[in-house]
Amino acid sequence: MTHRFPIKEVARQAGLGTATVDRVINDRAHVSPQTRARVHAALRELEAQEHQLSARGRRMFVDVVVEAPQRFSRQVQAACEAVLPQLSEAVFRPRFLLQELMQDADMAAALKRIRKRGSAGVILKARDVPQVRQMVDMLEAAGIPVVTLVTDIPTSRRSAYAGVDNAKAGQVAAYLLAHMLPVSAGTVLTTRSQDAFQGEAARYAHFKQAFLKLRPGYRLVEFTGGAGLAGGTRRQLGEMLRGVTDIDAVYSMGGGNRAILDVLRAERRAPKHYIAHDLDAENRGLLRDGQISFVLHHDLRLDMQHAFRALASRHGFASPVEKALLSDVQILTPYNLPGER
Repeated sequence: MTHRFPIKEVARQAGLGTATVDRVINDRAHVSPQTRARVHAALRELEAQEHQLSARGRRMFVDVVVEAPQRFSRQVQAACEAVLPQLSEAVFRPRFLLQELMQDADMAAALKRIRKRGSAGVILKARDVPQVRQMVDMLEAAGIPVVTLVTDIPTSRRSAYAGVDNAKAGQVAAYLLAHMLPVSAGTVLTTRSQDAFQGEAARYAHFKQAFLKLRPGYRLVEFTGGAGLAGGTRRQLGEMLRGVTDIDAVYSMGGGNRAILDVLRAERRAPKHYIAHDLDAENRGLLRDGQISFVLHHDLRLDMQHAFRALASRHGFASPVEKALLSDVQILTPYNLPGER
């Protein structure tokens, strides 16, 4: 009997032992007609499932590469694993590389290894710097599509961007703060984790433009650094604030919010209003306790669905998709936290 399935797989499908299946497949004696029929039926079932799998898509190993604090990369992995059973275009098998800090050369080296090893695609959260742009272009040239996640690398040849509309997020933050602040003049602290994350840069640029148009009497104090990690944020922010007297509000684009609040309280400059991004465990607790005013959130599960669909499209298993697959901005308060009543 010719077949292309491992004996163990046929045995699992038939509900029989591997030795029994081996006797049927090799047409040996001492096997009942019912058992032979069951093995033949199992082979037909496996063939049907294989056809269904072919119609649905192929098994595709995909690399998910993320530079972010653990609190966020855990969210990315959880969102990825949550959407995989729902995807119909292909059977995706993700391989995760999640690191809190990656120097430009380290990120480029990781992408180079993926190119050498081979992959059906890369879902990438990385800085928009020349070394990374070059590797994204090389991956695409090698037939390995790249989808940027949450923060884009727009001048690269990446296949698509999946994530929040960062320009809109900055404008929403500007609108909220402009209508919360009671006086016509004051100081707003803006914080970003890194200079080179394009998503945070877009949030800041559009926040600044919209906020100063609505509140021209305010001053913006910009802090960039710390990578969203507590230690670096506390140290660098504390040094930067030495010449700053009052802080009326904070717009935090890159995380590390508990550390930011600790520094401001230690300096006796606790803000009246605080807007943060992303509903990780830290921000959920701070919002619930009233230490921050709003969280600007977006649906990471939707972002991951968009990312996988873009990869499937590049391989011809799905219809073409837009270059920018945007999720909308959600304004969260203690009263509408997802998963809580």
